[in-house]
Amino acid sequence: MEVHLFIPCFVDQLYPQTGFNMVKVLEKAGCQVVYNPQQTCCGQPAFNAGFWGEAKEVCTKFVKDFEQARYIVAPSASCVGFIRNYYKTIFDNSAYSSPAKKISEKTFEFSDFLVNVLGQDDFGASFPHMVTYHDSCAALRECKIKTEPRRLLSKVRGLTLIEMAENETCCGFGGTFAVKFEPISVAMAQQKINHAEATPADYMVSTDLSCLMHIEGCARHRDSSIQTIHLADVLASGW
Repeated sequence: MEVHLFIPCFVDQLYPQTGFNMVKVLEKAGCQVVYNPQQTCCGQPAFNAGFWGEAKEVCTKFVKDFEQARYIVAPSASCVGFIRNYYKTIFDNSAYSSPAKKISEKTFEFSDFLVNVLGQDDFGASFPHMVTYHDSCAALRECKIKTEPRRLLSKVRGLTLIEMAENETCCGFGGTFAVKFEPISVAMAQQKINHAEATPADYMVSTDLSCLMHIEGCARHRDSSIQTIHLADVLASGW
């Protein structure tokens, strides 16, 4: 199966290893992974900031870049949620209405694709640590992902999943929200870290590196022992 990889801006710039690990897992699952080096942003930052015209230009490029793909897979429920839920609105009554609708239907978050499209959940991973899981807003509310990451984690050798309190509560990142409302954003992250620290977990896992980046920064600031790791990095461990 041919799969086109979409790597979000912050993954490309700050966490490229997660992208490589996603390729590693997809190839083990039997996929032929294709990466278009001309790809850029999905358009979400500009759209959320209110620059809808500029966002549409970026979204148009995304549609053109991936129009021929059968499946598009990304390690970010935030980007996938935006493509799935807002591209139809952005391109409503335009020449790109039909292509945008098709793009939204064939774009998948990593865990969703592994479990619900490929039907695979065990990749021989080993990660001998206690972990807790953070349900990102985008994964839970925009992509309807809840059981898929937990099912994948349950197959990892040596891993113990311990649910923290309020695992569905926002971490406070929210893209530009963290910039515009920094005190509130930090307070929400601190609450998330408190819940994680109340468990014996060593790591916090999520489908969204944007959330983990925010949580990690706040955790370092307070010298917390909790570490963050993306699901793809866990599934690529030990083999």
